[in-house]
Amino acid sequence: MCRHAQEAILSSWERSFVMCWKPMATFMITWCIIPTRQRWYERISKIPKNWMGCSPGMMLIQKPIPTRTVGIINATKMGSHCPIHRCSIRNVSSRLCAVGWTQQSKGVQIIRAAALLQLLLGNIGRPGGGIMALRGHASIQGSTDVPTLYDLLAGYMPQPSALLTPVPAAKDSPGATTWGEKRDAPSNVLSQQTLQEYIDSSGQKLGWWSNTPAYIRSLLQAWYGEAANEEEGNCSYRWIPKITGDHSHLATSYTMLDGKVKGYLLFGQNPAAGSTHATMQRKALEQLDWMVVRDLYEVESAAFWYRKPGFGPETEPVDSSKIKTEIFLLPAAASTEKEGSFTNTQRMLQWRDKAVDPPGDARSDLWFVYHLGKRLKELYADSKAWRDEGLQALTWDYDMEKPEEGSRITDEPDALLVLKEINGYYTRPPDQKDAGGNQQQTYTLRNGPHVPNFTVLKSDGSTACGAWIYSGVYPEPGKNRAASRNAEGRTFLEWGFTWPANRRILYNRASADPQGHPWSERKKYIWWDEAEKKWTGFDIPDFPASKSPDFRPKPGAVGMDAHAGTDPFIMKPDGKGWLFAPKGLKDGPLPTHYEAAESPMQNALYHQQSNPAAKYFRDRPDNRLSPVGDPNYPIVITTYRLTEHHVSGPMTRWMPWLNALQPSLFAEISPELAAERKIRHGDWVIISTPRGEIEARAMVTRRMRPLYFGRRMVHQIGLPFHWGFQGKSTGSITNDLAHMVLEPNVSIEEAKAFTCNIRPGRMP
Repeated sequence: MCRHAQEAILSSWERSFVMCWKPMATFMITWCIIPTRQRWYERISKIPKNWMGCSPGMMLIQKPIPTRTVGIINATKMGSHCPIHRCSIRNVSSRLCAVGWTQQSKGVQIIRAAALLQLLLGNIGRPGGGIMALRGHASIQGSTDVPTLYDLLAGYMPQPSALLTPVPAAKDSPGATTWGEKRDAPSNVLSQQTLQEYIDSSGQKLGWWSNTPAYIRSLLQAWYGEAANEEEGNCSYRWIPKITGDHSHLATSYTMLDGKVKGYLLFGQNPAAGSTHATMQRKALEQLDWMVVRDLYEVESAAFWYRKPGFGPETEPVDSSKIKTEIFLLPAAASTEKEGSFTNTQRMLQWRDKAVDPPGDARSDLWFVYHLGKRLKELYADSKAWRDEGLQALTWDYDMEKPEEGSRITDEPDALLVLKEINGYYTRPPDQKDAGGNQQQTYTLRNGPHVPNFTVLKSDGSTACGAWIYSGVYPEPGKNRAASRNAEGRTFLEWGFTWPANRRILYNRASADPQGHPWSERKKYIWWDEAEKKWTGFDIPDFPASKSPDFRPKPGAVGMDAHAGTDPFIMKPDGKGWLFAPKGLKDGPLPTHYEAAESPMQNALYHQQSNPAAKYFRDRPDNRLSPVGDPNYPIVITTYRLTEHHVSGPMTRWMPWLNALQPSLFAEISPELAAERKIRHGDWVIISTPRGEIEARAMVTRRMRPLYFGRRMVHQIGLPFHWGFQGKSTGSITNDLAHMVLEPNVSIEEAKAFTCNIRPGRMP
């Protein structure tokens, strides 16, 4: 591209940016920044410095864009039929992301960049805006709401830490940053040894999180009943497990490999084929004393002790005598064989009714966990050890009052009783006391009145609630709102239940201007009704209903009283959307570009090549990484899923009709790469990384295109990861190629960008 063409494109980009800056700045002053000039300058001035290297000119050097393409982008995004200074108010766009964004060593940075961009463009809290995470499972959202994550309690309250003493500020701790020695040290972390310390360190005095005392105390009440009232909740708080480090699944795999994990329960998970660095995962499973696998079929994780990946008759058999792991395979019930709820990416709970009994000995996960818990409580009932007091006090009564009619399974737990505990109930009548100030009556899960929503939860032990954000889903007997299927209304408020409080759009106060008027009549959503003196609209207002737009807090106000009527972001202490995150992230307050841990290119923006805070496990000999620009592994590889199969294939590789549609593993390669490596469509190819080699069929397709960096061309290939050595359709395990490099905040693997090589042929 000639210099004049580049200047023309740069000029076009700069004009568009400057012309849309005014409405962006207006929105930022209104919602994002405390509106004083000094604070505005202080915060905004930090942002350009972080991205000084990422100019339009640099981007043109990295990836030349035809002038016509830039014109189309400008006309499409900025609006070709309306004045440009009005379009960011009237037009709204959403960002959709999948694991291609998250399965990166800087995945949180990528999501943060999208959130920051949406905030700048005024696309948060408005219909058609926001960020939609395209989850990989039906209820991944639910698995973080009522979490299967080690570092969260229900409703996004953090899991308490076992830290015994406060850690000094980072500036006083040698090596606290990633500069110099490049090792992490916690900074500004407060002790959480008592319930009050936990509330002080995890809650807030301003904004909605000022309700943390009510939410954590109600959770303790749901888990431990009357025992939660001892020492005003401190006794039961001590029973909650405290984290001491990274206890995530992938990080624990190396602990398992070192022989420090004795037992393992797998619920519908298949690390032997479905987890990153699957070769290491299988070796780690060999170090266990026992493992329980609950699945629909005998997946690779249940069969690794007698089978392994192989490519022909020369494959060496597994010597089972050298594997000490005792494995219990327990058949699970399919989703149609049990009742319960899913929570999708919209935060919507939808109830699924049971259609048929599961076959044979197959049982629901609820059945398994409930009866396992009952046996453990019986086993430790007479224990005198302090560590067993929490298990002894645990409330664990979910039996059905009478067996399900027509079912041969007579001891299935009551899923609606579990839902009631999650929703919340009163443990004592509100404000009912005798003359001496003592409560007269107490309730249990079975006879306690349902709480209507989370606004009535208290910190005095009078309410119990298993997940405060779900409160309201089951507000009274016979009214399971997750099972509601009324499709009427503009926003379908009677279809399912969306947390919190059935609000379909979070922060929807931002859908109106500071005076409470809709930004756009065509997209009006929530607005202030001056006659009724309340917020109204097509959704449940995510804002105090009677707080007027002209409300201003008094000096020293706390809780929600500290927010003005123009502050829509109620979960933040100041009610504003934050561009700069001063705490909470382990790799920086603003999004920054890093290359993947394995990359053919140097970082064009910074001297720091890849995320310095990521977990590389460099001391592990099995986790070899290729250096930057390694000629032995010059090709970028990404992994993905197919419509016909599900994750590592544990539910789909047993289905003949799905196998007929996608029968075997293939590698998508570009025609340019195929010509360079003399590979024809349909040929067998071997893909290699420093961790291992696999084989697949070649799919030569224009879908896969080379990447261009200036004058340099870099090839990329794509591999689905649905196959293994079990099922009716078998094939190489794609995850045998992947490394173990984890994102620092959430410990997710980097499976969407690493390097490899490819050659024609088959494995011996």
